[in-house]
Amino acid sequence: MDKVLKSSKPTYVAAILTLLLSCGLASAQSQPAEKTSEVAQPSSSLVDVTKEYQARSQELVRIQEDAVNKATAKLDELRQLVAEGLIAKVELEESEQQLATLRKQLETSRQEIAESDKRIALIQAEAELAKTKAAAVKLTAKPRGSSLASSLIRPTLFRYNGSGGWSMGNLSGIQTFFYNQFGQSLPTSAVGQSGTHNRLGYDHRNAVDVALHPDSAQGKVLINYLQNQGIPFLAFRAAVPGVATGPHIHIGNPSHRI
Repeated sequence: MDKVLKSSKPTYVAAILTLLLSCGLASAQSQPAEKTSEVAQPSSSLVDVTKEYQARSQELVRIQEDAVNKATAKLDELRQLVAEGLIAKVELEESEQQLATLRKQLETSRQEIAESDKRIALIQAEAELAKTKAAAVKLTAKPRGSSLASSLIRPTLFRYNGSGGWSMGNLSGIQTFFYNQFGQSLPTSAVGQSGTHNRLGYDHRNAVDVALHPDSAQGKVLINYLQNQGIPFLAFRAAVPGVATGPHIHIGNPSHRI
């Protein structure tokens, strides 16, 4: 009876965990995208639950592996006894069936642990998507309160003043983040002063332009990172005569007239 309970435990726990995950993800998705902390909290809890389940399953796997090893050793002894004519062959066949069952249970437990790895990756991906959606909402919504860190100047221009200092020395950190996220270099179109800014008459020496549309997937992730780091920026959705030649993200404080 004890063996039956142990062998059925992984399937039973997996069923309960799957139900918990589906309910948790549904709850997270039903929350407003702008409430990032509320979305992240259930996701974190689900990851913790899944990891706890993994730890218990791994302990079960160790027990099952030990049972398989013992059954294998016993089977070798029985084969020798059958060869010597000391026991009936039917006893050997029963032990072979028991060993096959133990091996199947062990393989099932290992597969369920692998599936839980996939669940964790899915939960984390959902949480990251929620953060990206929240960043998109912040980009399009007018901020509230009397002390504004950001503002929607016009439909085509969004400004974030930042909460920390900015210098060109911060660029390497942004480049590293972008490369880690997308496996490619940050698509800068101007680092410091350029011929275009000379023609427009702006001092761009302490700013960087990134050739990304603010509403693109990569643009939203970059903007979310800049806001989290308190880095000021301007997000242009379209060309602005005399100011911007096209959609891009200007990292740094606004440029002043030369």
